[in-house]
Amino acid sequence: MNPERRIGIIDDDDALRDALSWLFSTRNHQVSTFADAETFLAAYRPEDFGCLLMDVRMPGMSGLEAFSRLKAHAYCPPVVFLTGHGDVPMAVTALKDGAADFVEKPFADNDIVDLVERCLNQDADRRRTFETRESAEARLGHLTPREREVMKLILVGRLNKQIADDLSISMKTVEVHRARTLEKMQVKTAMELAALLRDAGIDI
Repeated sequence: MNPERRIGIIDDDDALRDALSWLFSTRNHQVSTFADAETFLAAYRPEDFGCLLMDVRMPGMSGLEAFSRLKAHAYCPPVVFLTGHGDVPMAVTALKDGAADFVEKPFADNDIVDLVERCLNQDADRRRTFETRESAEARLGHLTPREREVMKLILVGRLNKQIADDLSISMKTVEVHRARTLEKMQVKTAMELAALLRDAGIDI
């Protein structure tokens, strides 16, 4: 995971983009700026950005339309909308749809920096959970239906003999399924397996 994900600034106001880019650069943040949503979306990769500052109203595609497209990705970093006074109702709608926050122009430098740094921290936490879940789900996808059955019984604490009785199979077969399940899930013990699924937020 890249600990230095960039801040993306999407706004058609050249002066504002330059000012924000300079501001965040002085705080040792990497920044990429875009004059419109279309250019940004053409270059966008979810893994590159830890927070996005986006104008609500821009020529061409609006910030709200761009936000809808971002949410179609498996992961969307925190999005903070920049709004003029007349755009506040639109920003509130975006907030209800999952935006991280909205800020009315003009704003204080320290306030916007504090907000974005909170978003970067939230992104790091959320992304860890997301990546753990994605990895765990990929491993689960390699299990056979029988291995999933065995795994469920392992997770509730059933012993090999009990699993054999439950599934009407031999102890040797249970041992093979158990070993393959742990190997595919890339863990060594039932406790590690349970911890992996818990951390990924997966309920089997």
